[in-house]
Amino acid sequence: MTDQNAGQTCYRHPGRPAFIQCQRCSRYICPEDMREASVGFQCPECVKQGQASVRQPRTLAGGAISTNAGAVTMVIIALNVAAQLIVMVTGGTSGRFFQDGAMLGLGVYDGEVHGVAHGEYWRLVTAAFLHGGLLHLAFNMYALYLFGPFVEQTLGRVRFILTYLTLAVGSSVLVYLLTDFRTLTIGASGAVFGLFGLALVFLVRTRQNITGMLVLLAINGLISLQSGISWQGHLGGFLTGLVLGLVFAYAPRERRTLVQVATFVVLWAAFVAAVFWRTSDLAGRFMILS
Repeated sequence: MTDQNAGQTCYRHPGRPAFIQCQRCSRYICPEDMREASVGFQCPECVKQGQASVRQPRTLAGGAISTNAGAVTMVIIALNVAAQLIVMVTGGTSGRFFQDGAMLGLGVYDGEVHGVAHGEYWRLVTAAFLHGGLLHLAFNMYALYLFGPFVEQTLGRVRFILTYLTLAVGSSVLVYLLTDFRTLTIGASGAVFGLFGLALVFLVRTRQNITGMLVLLAINGLISLQSGISWQGHLGGFLTGLVLGLVFAYAPRERRTLVQVATFVVLWAAFVAAVFWRTSDLAGRFMILS
């Protein structure tokens, strides 16, 4: 009696005898290269090819599905809390950490000219991580905690990070354009309003009941008109959120990523153009302020 497989060797390890064939390519494989399949065994290359051919599930916006949706939101909340602690130990709202991070078009303090018009562009971002006190922080972080994970889960982690940054800057840009240039503006509420806009579009797209969302927007809209609250920042974030939400929710699937990238590019180009125009408009005030 003879063994018909005698002399067969593993195609990946030629020196090793092999008695099992891959169920997909029929090549002989040794025990080290055997990968259990639904029927029999497959070689590593065939397993890899099979995994590549399986369509991975995606979010509504085309992002990768995260197993711990909300993680990025928690990091953002932690950054806001950390910033508040630093403010508290560096002189409060009168300290340089707060003063140098708040949104300011153009102003003078400590005998020096400061502001976005003076080249301090980081304020367009850092202002979204500063708050006027613990109550202000608590309100914004609670809203972020409620809506952040929902939007993050819908977008996917990478898109959410880029979106949150864009919402924050979009809010600051409208503040820069419409607010008195000497006014300090801070808070994550502009970005949070952007999340409201995104959530509203996603709810409409998935045909959910939006009555509660509309009531929430109406209440917060009225609050935005109160003295000491930046309606400009809220409006800037909300409009940016609506634009991104429409693109994320309704872009054609076959060109989804291209349309999304193009939208981000257009938005950031508009931000740069608006900041450049406002800075040029304020340029003549440098001599007066100094």
